Amino acid sequence: MWAAMTPLLAEGYQRTDAREGVGALEQTCIAAAMLAPALAALLVVRLVERGGGVREALALRWPRPRARVVRACLLPLGVLGGLTAATLALGALAGSYPFAGFGSLDAGRIGTWAVQGLIGMVLSLPLFFGEEIGWQGFLFPRLLLLGRRAGGGEGAGRRAVLVRAYLLAGTAFALWHLPTLLMGGQYPGRPWYLAVPALTVSCVLVLPVFTWLRLRSGSVVPAVLAHAFTSSMSVSMVREFADPDAELDPLTMSLAGWPGWVVLGGFVAFLAFTGRLRPGRYGQG
Repeated sequence: MWAAMTPLLAEGYQRTDAREGVGALEQTCIAAAMLAPALAALLVVRLVERGGGVREALALRWPRPRARVVRACLLPLGVLGGLTAATLALGALAGSYPFAGFGSLDAGRIGTWAVQGLIGMVLSLPLFFGEEIGWQGFLFPRLLLLGRRAGGGEGAGRRAVLVRAYLLAGTAFALWHLPTLLMGGQYPGRPWYLAVPALTVSCVLVLPVFTWLRLRSGSVVPAVLAHAFTSSMSVSMVREFADPDAELDPLTMSLAGWPGWVVLGGFVAFLAFTGRLRPGRYGQG
């Protein structure tokens, strides 16, 4: 990640406006960075573990059972879309999200935005595979395995292992973004000492959602789709339905801000209390 971001760090790049686009150099650096977790996972599976095929080791397979592939792939879009809509509604009610009004909910406009967004998301999927092969394909199941080997196989010990795996994976997921956080990537205009803990909270809360999708399907594909929606269409929803003249602050109006933490926290609590976050034999669905 640091190596990929070196050109931007060297030129002192700073993102100061949430509506600001990114140029060719920024896109190239981001693409290279997003492929790094998958590269690391592949190298370790091939050169260190050497215990089996890459596809099985990293859950690079279609969701199971095969008859439910389409549903398993549509579920992440519906879930993350719903969570984002709830986040924007909460922000609007609290006065922190400058909702443009119900006139912005024109069907034709929303349809155009959705089609363009889905096309862009599909084109970017290889990059999100690059991340989720590392996080959901490799890191999270290995953290669980390490915890169980350390004696956390029963009752409270098993729950502690599971919570620790979520916290460690979520924190690693967040701190991996440190170079972009220093450049204002996720929270434009915010200092690093606010951006780093804010993204850590966001990643710790959203990672169980991705993991739930991974667990129920036995595949990283739904997690990839969820991550792609979160980083693309969810972000564009904030802009699409906001007053075009208002200043946008992700910390107060997005899944990566406090309204999102409330919504994600509630959904993760539901998943936890209904037993949906407890893996049996990880990767078996």
